Amino acid sequence: MEKITFEQVKEAVFHEKMANGLQVYLLPKQGFSKTYAVFTTNYGAIDNNFVPIGETEFTKVPDGIAHFLEHKMFEKEDGDVFFKFGEKGAFTNAFTSFTKTAYLFSSTSRVEENLETLIDFVQAPYFTEETVEKEKGIIGQEIRMYDDDPDFRAYFGVIENMYHNHPVKIDIAGTVESIAEINKDLLYLCYNTFYHPSNMVLFVVGNLEPEQMMDQIRANQAKKDFAEAAPIKRHFPEEPKTVSVKERKIHFPVQIAKNLVGIKEDIGSLEGQAAIKQEIIGDVALEMLFGTTSDTYLELYNKGIIDDTFGYDYTLQDSFSFVLVGGDAKDPDKQTAKIIEAIKKAAKNGLNEADLALVKRKRIGQFLRSLNSPEFIANQFSQYVMKSASLFDILPLMETVTLEEVNSFVKNLDEEERTTSFQLLPEK
Repeated sequence: MEKITFEQVKEAVFHEKMANGLQVYLLPKQGFSKTYAVFTTNYGAIDNNFVPIGETEFTKVPDGIAHFLEHKMFEKEDGDVFFKFGEKGAFTNAFTSFTKTAYLFSSTSRVEENLETLIDFVQAPYFTEETVEKEKGIIGQEIRMYDDDPDFRAYFGVIENMYHNHPVKIDIAGTVESIAEINKDLLYLCYNTFYHPSNMVLFVVGNLEPEQMMDQIRANQAKKDFAEAAPIKRHFPEEPKTVSVKERKIHFPVQIAKNLVGIKEDIGSLEGQAAIKQEIIGDVALEMLFGTTSDTYLELYNKGIIDDTFGYDYTLQDSFSFVLVGGDAKDPDKQTAKIIEAIKKAAKNGLNEADLALVKRKRIGQFLRSLNSPEFIANQFSQYVMKSASLFDILPLMETVTLEEVNSFVKNLDEEERTTSFQLLPEK
């Protein structure tokens, strides 16, 4: 077990790679009453074309299967895992993103028992055709529920506009039609390929004793047999740099229109500290451009073009990255025009050093406060580890962001062929 010290934030993480390849990280937090653990696999909704473990040819699986698998992991032959955690006073949950699937618990007592339950249920799949068929109805209802959610529809609508072929354009849960193709054999195929310990990270944060907990995890893994680890081969289709659809408007049962401008990035694949630095630069640039204290935000808010739903999002992953800006809009066309106008103006004239210093101080303060949240630490640390980086790299990298880097990011947004808009309009 190695101890990794981060002097700047006065934190120490204990790390060990198990014999089966599982990466384990423990972060002791003296005085914390709650312990939070997250068990993450590097497998998400976009991983629908891959070479299964033990095979040589690529296989295409139904859209939504990663999310479907997450649901099914909680159902075992002897009952629902939720009840097991509940009996031990723990809260448990799971989530699937474009690139990851994570299982978690938090508790203030019986931590060792809950940790054992977390590891064991994730490493012991149980699927039958009967339970799979039952789950299709449940997830089908979930899909229809999200289809009725205007914010969800706007979010995936603008992503669909941006991408021609990449599976990021597909709803994480899939469609009612795609999940109908799922069976237990396909679930085992995906599980055996992506849930191998060598493709997973276990992170625990709280008032814990590192050596004792690491002993427990070692003993747990030593009792289990896994196939030999092998590199996972994934395939993503060729994706043009341009957006697929320039503009799309659909009518929906909303009182006020929802409007999102999407900008598809063209920066290639980044890993490690380079990826973190790019995320930070993008976040700082967008805060300077569209944050609540920016000139653009104040002007548009005072004119009634935006309201307090207005915001931005920057998503950066290995095979895709994009920027979203927008919110509710009385006049969505005008809001879109003003967003694009603000980007063009900033790309031409540049942002200023004083605003950069202000936003950096704000972001550093927010980051330091977030280190009091075990949930934030666990979820973010696990995500960054899978990018060959560390959550605690954020602070020193934030301090190095320059005005030149921020202005370069903004100039890269000023590309008409990579910009699209999506609007949900009130029904006539």
